[in-house]
Amino acid sequence: MSKQAEDNTLLLEAEQFIHRCYEELGMSKAQQTERVEEIRRAITETGTYTHTSVELEHGAKMAWRNNNRCIGRLFWDTLQVFDERGLETVEDVLEALLRHIDYATNNGKIRSTITIFLPRQGGEDSVRIWNHQLIRYAGYEEADQIIGDSTSVAFTKMCEKLGWKGKRTPYDVLPLVIQMKGESPQFFEIPQELVKEVAITHPQFEGFSGLGIKWYAVPIIANMRLEIGGIHYPMAPFNGWYMGTEIGARNLADEDRYNLLPKVAELMGLDTKSNRSLWKDKALVELNIAVLNSYNNAGVTLVDHHTAAKQFKSFEKSEQSKGREITGNWAWLIPPLSPATTHMFHRPYNNDIVTPNYFYQKDPDNC
Repeated sequence: MSKQAEDNTLLLEAEQFIHRCYEELGMSKAQQTERVEEIRRAITETGTYTHTSVELEHGAKMAWRNNNRCIGRLFWDTLQVFDERGLETVEDVLEALLRHIDYATNNGKIRSTITIFLPRQGGEDSVRIWNHQLIRYAGYEEADQIIGDSTSVAFTKMCEKLGWKGKRTPYDVLPLVIQMKGESPQFFEIPQELVKEVAITHPQFEGFSGLGIKWYAVPIIANMRLEIGGIHYPMAPFNGWYMGTEIGARNLADEDRYNLLPKVAELMGLDTKSNRSLWKDKALVELNIAVLNSYNNAGVTLVDHHTAAKQFKSFEKSEQSKGREITGNWAWLIPPLSPATTHMFHRPYNNDIVTPNYFYQKDPDNC
């Protein structure tokens, strides 16, 4: 694509965003026209443009609202946006990431947060983070088994090549790995006091605590690209709060993750010799009850999937009242536990991608 064609495409995307954004914010047609002309001049002169703080904040909120895979979009307008586009050193970037963890965790009263760093410029990234999430457990290959989180095995090996050494327990918190343009990646331990974790116990099965299960409080996605009006932000970690089934029915239950259903079933005295006993189903429900109970007792924000489904129905009604089409990825919206008990299971969704939005992207070159 020629430079002229690229500029025209960027201008079109910017113009579409500005009109939607400014209309939602109650700005006049004259203000929209003036801003589009400013952007046109900037693109003509430099090949790009810079979002104002207002555009960045509302654009990030719109991206959450437009994300088809998220069931928690009712709260899109509460997103706290930290604009860190001015940071150019790894030390300052690290400080901003730790500040995000602390602010979002809020001693368990989770706050939806995004921290946005420098945009992609000339096709190159000024800063990237290697982590999938800011807080995640390591995974180690040991003989014929994996200790910890199997999805972290490759990244854990990379951290070890950089010099990091974990304790090789099932719940070792991985370091942050940051790479500035033109520099080698560096790893940084997250201060232990910033990582809030929840010990998973059960209200009836006392032996549950003996399994030594725990999980971290805040899921801060770090490897997705934020796109607003044609501008790409390759490093914009964001978080909401967990839905219980993400932990209890996936992270802890999946056979290729922590695979805890056999241990829970044994604790419950279930017959695991026959699938007809539905031992997996019984163990899965109790594991999810344990997660919900534990987060509640620890004072950490968590939503059960039935409540989340009701919240999503409220989101649908709110969007319809504003004349916005509901988009969604059905396979992601339905919960992994008892999906047929939610309204999402029984209706189709338009999975068209609308921008602004968050997108998966290639890992850093050295990752």
